[in-house]
Amino acid sequence: MSQSSAEAVADAAAAVSATGAAGNWRRATGIAGAAIGVLAAGAAAGVALERMTVGRGMRRKARLALDSTGPYGALRGTPGKAYADDGTELYYEVDDVEPDTGATVSPRRRRLFGRKAPAPVTVVFSHGYCLGQDSWHFQRAALRGVVRTVHWDQRSHGRSGRGAAQLTDGTPVTIDQLGRDLKAVLDAAVPEGPIVLVGHSMGGMTVMALADQYPELIRERVVAVALVGTSSGQLGEVNFGLPVAGVNAVRRVLPGVLRALGQRAELVEKGRRATADLFAGIIKRYSFASRDVDPAVERFAERMIESTPIDVVAEFYPAFTDHDKTEALAHFAELPVLVLAGVQDLVTPSRHSEAIADVLPDAELVLVPDAGHLVMLEHPEVVTDRLADLLTRAGAVPAGATVGGYGSTSGTARPG
Repeated sequence: MSQSSAEAVADAAAAVSATGAAGNWRRATGIAGAAIGVLAAGAAAGVALERMTVGRGMRRKARLALDSTGPYGALRGTPGKAYADDGTELYYEVDDVEPDTGATVSPRRRRLFGRKAPAPVTVVFSHGYCLGQDSWHFQRAALRGVVRTVHWDQRSHGRSGRGAAQLTDGTPVTIDQLGRDLKAVLDAAVPEGPIVLVGHSMGGMTVMALADQYPELIRERVVAVALVGTSSGQLGEVNFGLPVAGVNAVRRVLPGVLRALGQRAELVEKGRRATADLFAGIIKRYSFASRDVDPAVERFAERMIESTPIDVVAEFYPAFTDHDKTEALAHFAELPVLVLAGVQDLVTPSRHSEAIADVLPDAELVLVPDAGHLVMLEHPEVVTDRLADLLTRAGAVPAGATVGGYGSTSGTARPG
């Protein structure tokens, strides 16, 4: 992205936030809506906005075909509801272990849980910004029946309710609030027994916030942690692959633009729909790094992100600037920990995962080449293999257990 194009995007966004005139707003809606689409991918507005007009009808037909036949995100479990401290309804699903698998309990599991039959270990998956529980589709499919799992939607995402405090009082969303939300889900879905916490991006930050506020829970019940494509802080320094001019422009105008767009949600949603082709290109850039990602997977990610209302996008974004949970990582020091990231992640660069591993030197650090932010969808076999190994090391699954199929993509991992 050139300096001039970065400044052009910034100037257009500034114009949107500075005026209430309907004419100016409508003229800028296409650009502003597309720019906020970057945020919906977990990035920041201000990338080059290329015109994507060639073959538009063909792409539209392809999207419709993928929507009708795409197999991803169709897994469902036993539904449940938890309630946050402000009354927000949080939706979760449970996949239980298949009975009578015939697998024997490993000596390591006996050492970990004692001679008594342990309560089932539960793996709890927390998703990222503008995604949903279905973002763990491949890992859910692979672990189904092997270990009890809980998949939940963060407040204002997926099937969970809109944040009650945000709707009634205009209370800003904080990562600490998300940590308390996770605690409510654990109380409802996993009232007893050992827990493995898995979080991607914002979900990883949620896990850190849980540890910060409930260290006794981590000490008494958590037996392993996986942090995927996430950060413990300093997200304000991420450049999203932009030159200095573009980053500075985005940081200068973004707070005002978000406030303005959040107040014009219906109009901006129309702008997002009108720029669907451009939106898809931006999502691909900020979600994946491989050239050969399955188009059905790309469309699956696009659908999840598209489903996040623009006012929710605006509501959550400021929380990331304030996020700093480096000290909370110490609560994981005695546990098996997996830290995994895509080397080409533009949203939470892999150096953030390396920083986490520096604080937790006994953690397994896995850097996945040719992978972007949605590494669990882009290279599911790598993520699932390392996660299955973590569960075995933690005694969460018998050593002889095997996971099911989870897709086939190219790519290898480099242990840190």
